[in-house]
Amino acid sequence: MPVSVIILAAGQGTRMNSDLPKVLHPLAGAPLLAHAMQSAQALSPERMVVVAGHGAEAVEKAAQAHDPAAVMVRQDKQLGTGHAVLQAKDALADVDGNAIVLFGDTPFIQSETLQAMMDARAKHDVVVLGFEPADAKRYGRLVMSGDTLERIVEFKDASDEERAITLCNGGVVAADSATLFDLLSAVTNDNASGEYYLTDIIGIARGHGLSATAVICDEAETQGINTRAELAQAEATLQSRLRAEALDNGVTLTAPDTVFFAHDTAIGRDSVIEPNVVFGPGVTVESGATIRAFSHLEGCHVSQGAIVGPYARLRPGAELSEGSRVGNFVEMKNATLGEGAKVNHLSYIGDASVGTGTNIGAGTITCNYDGVMKHQTTIGERVFIGSNTMLVAPVTVADEAMTASGSVITKDVEEGALAVARARQEVKPGLARKLFKTLRAAKEKRQKEVK
Repeated sequence: MPVSVIILAAGQGTRMNSDLPKVLHPLAGAPLLAHAMQSAQALSPERMVVVAGHGAEAVEKAAQAHDPAAVMVRQDKQLGTGHAVLQAKDALADVDGNAIVLFGDTPFIQSETLQAMMDARAKHDVVVLGFEPADAKRYGRLVMSGDTLERIVEFKDASDEERAITLCNGGVVAADSATLFDLLSAVTNDNASGEYYLTDIIGIARGHGLSATAVICDEAETQGINTRAELAQAEATLQSRLRAEALDNGVTLTAPDTVFFAHDTAIGRDSVIEPNVVFGPGVTVESGATIRAFSHLEGCHVSQGAIVGPYARLRPGAELSEGSRVGNFVEMKNATLGEGAKVNHLSYIGDASVGTGTNIGAGTITCNYDGVMKHQTTIGERVFIGSNTMLVAPVTVADEAMTASGSVITKDVEEGALAVARARQEVKPGLARKLFKTLRAAKEKRQKEVK
């Protein structure tokens, strides 16, 4: 049957102590909400509905950046999870089949778990996700009779006997869409919090003669993010998982605990990642590349056999071809580096293309910004750019040309030419000693005046 997904993302998250909506706090370079949406994609949903509330405009923008087809609805007053799910009713009025409710602050639900819940729907009207934590704390409890879920009771409303139950509510609920909304219409706010609980639908379903059950998952999957400390713990959990996957895929991490991945980092086998490397979103590193220590990469592509770093920064749009090299204290942005080309020392290459076999000398800068607009620098094949060259864009240096060290290049350089753009050096014999003598005398005079 077709499946629709409802993701609850309306909460303020007051314990985060932040102006940013809770579901937009980043985890491995992506908002918490994006992780929940990515989990849901495993079901190939017919429709995905995101319920926004606090900071709704920002939440909606982030949701549609991840999935432009996502349908946005709002919960203007936060009256509980049951009330939040009801806000999706009109958005799913024309869609038959199952609906599954996820939470935007719970990023670790696995695709296999969601599929197990869908499989259980073949035998039961309502399916809930459950888990057995090491410490049950204040989680809601699942009251079972055999494999039948009789009801869910929130901790604050539970008796001592119910609080002794170790099977807890993971929050995720699946049911036929029409059934889900029918059950929610019968939910009241007669409880300790005065809210409409999504969990109340289980007792209502059982009272109507419908069947309910629980699918059990590992506690780690249900980890919700409510505080900065929990966000930090979630980051540590995810980074451990991503590092283990990289090692299993044949990537060498010489100091795994010091490497930080984004949620979408892709690295080919036999690549080497040295200590203290940070990957932002959108990075692909092909097989056999080396990323040396203390480098930062984001939105870039590193081809087979390329070497980056140490202390290099690749910003969005950086494209490194096979066998190219970007060395220490080099920054690249929106620039391509041809096969075998080298930018080894203390340089900035932005809004530029560098041809095959070209060598960029130390201290070279592409001056790409005029204060209003960005401009392109084009450097051909087998070019030698002398150290401390300023390339004032827009400018082209053609194949097999050369620039003299210390030049400021403002005009195109033709193929095979040498460009020299600097003042002629003059040497004044003895003048340095005279200047030092004058300066020291001035200093002594000033010191006497101060005294």
